[in-house]
This record gives sequence, structure tokens and C-alpha cells, in this order.
Amino acid sequence: MKILTAHNLYQVRGGEDESRLVEENLMSQNGHEVRSLEMNNNSIDLNSSKLSIAINSIWSKSSYKEVKKLIRSHQSEILHVQNFFPLLSPSIYYAAQSLKVPVVQSIRNYRLMCPNALLFRDGHVCTECVGKKIPLNGVIHNCYRGSKSASAAVTAMLAVHNSIDSWNRKVNAFIAISKFVKGKLIAQGIQENKIRIKPNCLSTDPGCSYDKKDYILYVGRLSQEKGISTLVKAWDLLNSKTTKLLVIGEGDLAGSNSQTIEYMGKLSLSETYRYMSQAKALIVPSEWHEPFGRVVVEAFANGTPVIGSKMGGIPELICPGRNGLLFEAGNVEQLANQIEIIISEDNGEMAREARQEFLLKYTPEKNYLQLKHIYESVI
Repeated sequence: MKILTAHNLYQVRGGEDESRLVEENLMSQNGHEVRSLEMNNNSIDLNSSKLSIAINSIWSKSSYKEVKKLIRSHQSEILHVQNFFPLLSPSIYYAAQSLKVPVVQSIRNYRLMCPNALLFRDGHVCTECVGKKIPLNGVIHNCYRGSKSASAAVTAMLAVHNSIDSWNRKVNAFIAISKFVKGKLIAQGIQENKIRIKPNCLSTDPGCSYDKKDYILYVGRLSQEKGISTLVKAWDLLNSKTTKLLVIGEGDLAGSNSQTIEYMGKLSLSETYRYMSQAKALIVPSEWHEPFGRVVVEAFANGTPVIGSKMGGIPELICPGRNGLLFEAGNVEQLANQIEIIISEDNGEMAREARQEFLLKYTPEKNYLQLKHIYESVI
């Protein structure tokens, strides 16, 4: 199979960039021919007018021509779009379809329905724009980068392509990474029969350890939507004075006087996995709708149960009492109670169940078969 992928890189590399590379490598390693078209926001000419940048996000003539050129030279059988915003634009759908090449679009955020792609603003979940053809509230609240003009540009892009129904007319299949994301796509007006659910996976199996040490782990940005403040408040309520909370990540909300919280900053993936494999549990206290929760799967692979909030796709991953525990997002007392349970009980069986969940659903081998099936279904 000959696959052309298209991706607009993020300025700060994150989970979406990593998941995209995992998929491309999976296909290549299994004998398929993958060619990639990459764009980077760092290439934006700052001297260009904001109007020209906005127009480009709606319809990029150069991307349209480049995709047609690549499809012809590569003889691509499918175009897999990972992230088109802002430089590639939905024009690349039209380029592929003009050559009768089917299009698959991965959905790892809420860009098609929300100008800031998070469904989160001003410290709370916001779904005001879901289902709206013209998401004007995104402009009113300066949702994209806190800028009225930038928010207007994103809103214009969504309004144009909602109006001409580009998503349903020019995309053959959407890959949603959770049932929650699928539900939001349907609420936005995407045809349900076009949506396939395929979770993210890891590039390799890190192996696991059931030899746990006396600490709980948090891994992620130290930002409001990630719930780190709720976690710190819950930690202050605990009776245990010996168990430590290790915090791996960077952000503006770091800081606590507790002697049992250790901020470790950003670590390499191998170092993170080492701490993860020896933790009693990982905590994912998100207060926004995490589309999936890749870090949950990473913990499961390492044989570590997860305490997660009931937000977005997280509850789909965790079976309470079997491979982890759940709590209401933002509920400090409830989170503290769940942490006490993990600290005070023998969680050996829960750790083994977490590992089995990874082997059953999230290995590279299983993910490859799912992705291959989706490609074959639209070719």
C-alpha cells in the first residue's frame, strides 16, 4: 500500500506529533510505502499580513498543488491527514479527491468544532461552539492564542468549511481516538458512518515491573486544565506522611510547601518510564476533556494502575477496581480518598490487570491491524 501522510507540526512537540510518527513507522515496518508532507509553523513569514495568513488557513493554494504533485509522483493510494492547521488547510482534501484518492483524517483534538481545539477556556470546560456552523463565541472570547484577529481567522476557516460541508463531502473516514471524541464529531454534524474508533498506541512495549516503591506519580504539563492544582490540594489532605508524590513535567503551576511533593521537571521518556514502572499509581486529574489519555496507556504498559478523572476519553480506559480508580474532576476530597485507597491496600492484582489491558488493546501490533483495516475500507 502506498500512503501519503500530511501533518502540520506543532511548535511544541506533543502527543499528537508522537502518535503520528508511531503510525507512520508501523506502516513502514510492515512493508507499506509511506511518504510524508510536513509543514512547520516556524516557517510562517512574520512579515506577511494577518489577512494573508488567515486566507491561507482557509485554502492554501501551495498545499493543494503540492499534494497533487506528491500523489502523482508517489502514486499514492490514500491520503492520511494528521493535522492540517494552519498551513496545509482543508484544500488538501480537495487535491486528493480531484485525483480520486480517498482521504482519512485523524481526530486527536477538537479543532473541527472549537477555535482553540480544547473545549476549555477561562478555567472551565466550554462547548458553546459545538454544533455551530459559525463558532462566533470563539471570537468573542478570544479563544485562539488570546487574540481577536487570530480567533477570527480560525473561526472563518471553520465557518467556510462547515458551510460547504468539506468534512462530510471530502473526507472518507475520520479516525476518532475515543468514543467521547466520536460523540463530539457527531454533535458537530459529521456523519456517524464515516467515523472509526482507533486508540493511540505506543511505539514499543517498555516492559513492566511489579516491584513498586512508596510513591505516586504525575506526568504532564503543570497547567490549569491538567488538574495539577486539584492534585496538590488533595495531597495536602492525606494522612500518610511517608508516601511521596513525584511530579514530572513543566509549567506555570508548579510549587508547594509540602515535604512529600517532589517536582522533577521534564525528564526523558526512558527516565519517565523508569519512575512510572515503580510507582504505586499514576494520577491523571485532568479538568478538560482529554480526547484519549495516552499517559494512561503508558502507565498500563509499565504495569501501573491509574487514578483518573471522569473527563473525556479517560473513563473509557480505566475499569474502576480492576486497573485503576476514577473520581469526579475537581473534587479534592474524592481524589484524596482514592489516593488513600491506593496507598493503604495491596494493589498487586490491579497492577497485573493494568498490564493485561495494555497487552489486550494497545500494543503496536494490534494498532497496526486496526489502521490497516481502516485504510483498506476506504480504498
